[in-house]
Amino acid sequence: MPGERLTVRTASEIGRFPGAAPPTRVELTIQNEGEKKQEEGGCLWWLRKMCPCCCKHPNATSYDITDKVEFTKLPTPAAVVDPPKPKPENGEAKETDEGKLSVCSVDLLSSKAGQNRQEHHTDLYHGDELILRRGQTFQIELELNRPFSTDTDKLYLELKTGPLPLVSKGTHVIIPLVEHLEDERWEAKIVEQNGNKIKLSINSPANAVIGLYGLTVTTSSLKGDATTTYTSSKNIVMLFNPWCEEDTVFLDNEGERKEYVLNDTGRIYYGTEKQIGARTWNFGQFHEGILEACLFIMEKSEMPPSGRGDPVNVVRVISAMINAQDDYGVLVGNWSGDYSDGVSPTAWSSSVEILRKYHSTNGTPVSYGQCWVFSGVTTTVLRCLGIPARSVTNFQSAHDTDVSLTTDVYLDENLEPINYLNRDSVWNFHVWNDCWMARPDLPPGNGGWQAVDATPQETSQGTFRCGPASVNAIRSGHVYLKHDTPFVFAEVNSDKIYWQRNLDGTFKQIYSEKKAVGHCISTKAVGSDKRADITSLYKHEEDSEEERIAVETASRYGSKPDVYSTPVAEDVSVEVKVDGEGPRMGADAQLKILVKNLSSQPRRATIHSQVAVMYYTGVLKGTIKKDEMPVELSPNEEKTIDWVLSYQQYQSQLVDQAAFMLTLCGRVTETKQVLANQTTFRLRTPDITIKPIGDAIVGKEMAAKITFTNPLPSTLKGVVFRVEGLGLQKGHEVVVGDVGAHSTVTVTEHFIPSQPGPRKLVVSLDCEQLSQVHGVADIVVLEQ
Repeated sequence: MPGERLTVRTASEIGRFPGAAPPTRVELTIQNEGEKKQEEGGCLWWLRKMCPCCCKHPNATSYDITDKVEFTKLPTPAAVVDPPKPKPENGEAKETDEGKLSVCSVDLLSSKAGQNRQEHHTDLYHGDELILRRGQTFQIELELNRPFSTDTDKLYLELKTGPLPLVSKGTHVIIPLVEHLEDERWEAKIVEQNGNKIKLSINSPANAVIGLYGLTVTTSSLKGDATTTYTSSKNIVMLFNPWCEEDTVFLDNEGERKEYVLNDTGRIYYGTEKQIGARTWNFGQFHEGILEACLFIMEKSEMPPSGRGDPVNVVRVISAMINAQDDYGVLVGNWSGDYSDGVSPTAWSSSVEILRKYHSTNGTPVSYGQCWVFSGVTTTVLRCLGIPARSVTNFQSAHDTDVSLTTDVYLDENLEPINYLNRDSVWNFHVWNDCWMARPDLPPGNGGWQAVDATPQETSQGTFRCGPASVNAIRSGHVYLKHDTPFVFAEVNSDKIYWQRNLDGTFKQIYSEKKAVGHCISTKAVGSDKRADITSLYKHEEDSEEERIAVETASRYGSKPDVYSTPVAEDVSVEVKVDGEGPRMGADAQLKILVKNLSSQPRRATIHSQVAVMYYTGVLKGTIKKDEMPVELSPNEEKTIDWVLSYQQYQSQLVDQAAFMLTLCGRVTETKQVLANQTTFRLRTPDITIKPIGDAIVGKEMAAKITFTNPLPSTLKGVVFRVEGLGLQKGHEVVVGDVGAHSTVTVTEHFIPSQPGPRKLVVSLDCEQLSQVHGVADIVVLEQ
């Protein structure tokens, strides 16, 4: 009803963000057109503790782990003193209890505004824990029971990580006190002494194991008598360090470090190459609870703590753990269209809720994700751990299922597709990640950006994961280099090979489409919300000699190495063109088919067209229209054929992404040349408009007006808005209900910004009949 006001559940009421304050107030107007796990027994726990290899945990972890990572603050401990030794005899010197050196307290100097966090670029992380980056010095202060004397006293520190810390594995670190610090080793030096207090400067190597460390300080006399040990009540978190030249994740560009490590929001691209859409994603790697969740994911993996110093290993594990396919990972993939028992993948706009939910439920996979959600969460985890990362979208992304390094299309004797053989597919877009690191395990020249994909498509060494694969190796066709380079190469640069069945059941190659996949590879530009095309990083220019050499080099390592032995001549071409920004949802889809005769002789052909509704992964739901178009071309003539798909033909057939595949096949009468083309297109959906109202000041209430118009000539059922803005308000749902045909809905959000600086308010629409509807508003929040 016009002017109707609804009561909306606030975040604190629905329990998604307990303790959220202040509650969000929402005003809603619709204007119609014209208007816990079961605890195991003690015996089983003891057996797994003694023999983890023989008695695995039900979550497939091969060693005993903590089920939940928390930054625990323990009661302030007292110094632990060794039992007294026998009294000296024969006049030996006797040290009184008052003379024993002990630690009274440890100050980790972990304030966000302090020197450690500022110098280590960790001041954006939530909380006041000591969060460090390896390969860089940091300071702590010790308060002793008396002044420290280098002539009589001895002091050293110990750091331990993992369930079974070992010096030989780098998980038990003994840090000696030295007079001069040297690079690439654990050492500590006294830099200040004031009475009973000393300040230590501590150095860590650039290959240190990352993770959560416990700290102890041991003191004794130089003779080794009267040893005391003090355990810090706070933990230390060690991360990768893109600012350190010796770290393998070093990135030598401050603008790129700010973008790929410190930026907590970004853009993820989708759609088709001719209709590229973009949505804002809140990575939120510094948000409360996210660092703990990322460390928890590492604990839930099968990776030993000793392997966490190598970013190649860490990235490979994260690739596996972000999907839940075979290891109880973070996200359950779902491409069915039925998300009734979870959240629709298109409704997410942030990694924060996903990761916090996974952690708070002790590793229960979250429902549901598709490729951009897997990628967004992967970006969050990698940036949080200190590995430069970005989300990357490949348009016309091939899925090679038989390691042929080609995308194969099988046709019968009448040039009709043989569906049961056509296992390879081309997704109209696919989102994965790039991460930055050196690759000392590969030949020189293969460092830099590495492709990693957490979407479960194919197994790698028995697990659903992909990468890291050197982008330079992909570009050159060096698919013999690890990890999973052949699969990524096929995604971006495989040729589409058409095979026709002979009467005897064998197949012959009848056509090769060389520009079928790997278009407009996109990521967010550094320092702006613009789209950056990085196709040239993944492949040489199409049809260049370098690109053809890369394709033929790669194919020699595939299952069909002889596919390029017989080139096919062409003098007639066919392509599909989309005018402007393409067809809109709710209207007829109009495309143009352009046929060219490049010869000096007349040509005739019959072009068969069929269009099918398609999931964005390239899986076809079913054909909804077929046509035959006879074409006669004079020498060197071009003809344009108008092709129309009416709203009535597709309205009841749509699936997620509102995508279609138009397949064209034909044969030239005079030359028997085969014509083939497959084109994907989508129906454009409207954006949500967000208009800030009032001054954006920390602690002062402001509002934002959210407006959406239903583009369909039918009612949208059960519309829900998902609203979130890091530093503006907690994520929550606004239940709108039904929205009539071509009606406009207006929601007014009231909230109080909590953090200054540039912020983004993101809104996405969750509705069974309409997907990929979202909006974003840039809001600059000022200090009071």
